[in-house]
Amino acid sequence: MGYSLQARALLFASLALAAFLGLTGLVLDEAFGDSAEAVMRDRLRGYGEPLKASIEKDHLDALKTLPQTLNDRFVQPGSGLYATLVRQTDQKREWLSDSAQNLDIPWPPLPGYWTARLDPIQLANGTQLHVLSLRVDYATAKNRAPIAHILQVAETLDDKESYYYGRMNQVRRDLWRWFGGAALLLLLLQALILRRCFAPLRRVAADIRRIEAGRAERLTGFYPRELHGLTGNLNALLDQAESHLARYRDALGDLAHSLKTPLAVLRGSFDAPQEDAKTVALEQIERMNRIVEYQLKRAAAAGRSPLAPPVPVADKARQLVAALNKVYADKGVVCESRIDPGLMFRGDEGDLLEILGNLTENAYKWARNRVALGARHGEDGLEITVEDDGPGIPPAVAERLLKRGERADPAVPGHGLGLAIVHSIVKTYGGRLELGRSPLGGAAIAVKALG
Repeated sequence: MGYSLQARALLFASLALAAFLGLTGLVLDEAFGDSAEAVMRDRLRGYGEPLKASIEKDHLDALKTLPQTLNDRFVQPGSGLYATLVRQTDQKREWLSDSAQNLDIPWPPLPGYWTARLDPIQLANGTQLHVLSLRVDYATAKNRAPIAHILQVAETLDDKESYYYGRMNQVRRDLWRWFGGAALLLLLLQALILRRCFAPLRRVAADIRRIEAGRAERLTGFYPRELHGLTGNLNALLDQAESHLARYRDALGDLAHSLKTPLAVLRGSFDAPQEDAKTVALEQIERMNRIVEYQLKRAAAAGRSPLAPPVPVADKARQLVAALNKVYADKGVVCESRIDPGLMFRGDEGDLLEILGNLTENAYKWARNRVALGARHGEDGLEITVEDDGPGIPPAVAERLLKRGERADPAVPGHGLGLAIVHSIVKTYGGRLELGRSPLGGAAIAVKALG
C-alpha cells in the first residue's frame, strides 16, 4: 500500500509549523523574562543607588543614620527590603540594615566582576528574594584611598503576590494559550489548503480508476498547468496502446486473409505431377514467408511514444552508411550526407533504422555511383530524403510500389516489401511518403511530418 502525498505534506508542514511556533514562543517567553528581570533590576537599583551615593560621599559611620533618611523600610525589621555592605578584599560584612538584623539571609557570593548582578535567593521559610550586587568605592576618615566594597540590596518576592512572578506567569499563560489556539487554527487552515491543492491529483487517480474499470478511455478532466505533462503523456500512452492493439488485430487479420490463397494453392498442388507440385510448393512457401515477414514488421512498428528517449539521426545514419559501403563496395557508391547536427527523432529507434535502412539500401541497390541522404526539421516535423542517380521510378508505378510484394523490376533481386514496410511505419507516425524525381537523375523518396 503506497503512502499518501497529502498525508506526508500535512505531517511535514505540521511539524515545521509546530517547531516554528514553539521556537517563537520560547523566544518571546525568554524576551519577556529578560524584560521582567530588567524591571526588577531597575527597581532594586532605585533602592541601592542612593545608598551607594551616600557611602561614596561620606565615611562608613554615616551608614548608621542613612537608612532613616533614605527609605524607612531599611529600618523596619522584616519589612521585605534589606541591604548589606561587604568589603571586596576579605569579604568582611561591614554593615547590615536594621530590617535584616534578625533574619538569616543567604546572601549570594560576591561577583568576580563589577557589572551589577541580579541573583535569586530563598529564605528558610520559603520566601523568595532577588538580590542586586553593586560596587561601591569609598574612603574612610583614617584612609582616604578608595576601598572596594559590594553593596547588596534585596527585596522579598512572594510568588503569589509579587509583581515579578505574578505578571510573568500570567503573561506566559496568555502567551501559550494564544499560541496553542493559533497553532490549531493554522493546522486546520493548512489541512484545508493542502486538501484543495491536492484535489487535481485525486481527480487524476479517480480518472485512472474509471479507465481501469472500463468506464472511460482517456483522461478528460481539467487539470492545472503543472499536471499537463503527466496527463498529456498518459493520454498519449493510452492512445499508443490502443493504436498498437488495433495494429496487431489488423495485422493478424491481414495475415490470416493473405495466407488463405497460398494455402489453397498448396492444397491444390497435391493433385499435380510431382515436379510441378514441388515448384508450386516452393513458390507458395516463399510467398507466405514474405507475407509473414511483412505483417510481423508492420505489427512491430512502435509508433510515436511521448516518453521515448530522443534518437540521434546523424549517428544512426552514419552507422548505416558505413555498413552499406561495405556491402556494396564493388559498386563504389559515394553517399553524400546532409543531416542537421543534433537532429533528434522522437520515436522508437527500431522504426528509425527500419525507415533509413530500407530507403538507403534501395538507393544503393539502384544507384549508379551517387546517393544523397538528407534529414532536417521541417514545418510539420522530421523530414528524411533519400536520392540516387539510378533509373528512377516511373510515375505510373510509384503508387503501386507502396503495396506489399510489388517491385519496379522483377529481374532485380528482392521481395518488394521495403517501401511497403516504410509506408506502413510512416503512417503509424502520422507522416507521409512521397516518391519523385531527384536532381541526381534517379529516384527521390521523401518522408515528411515524421515525429
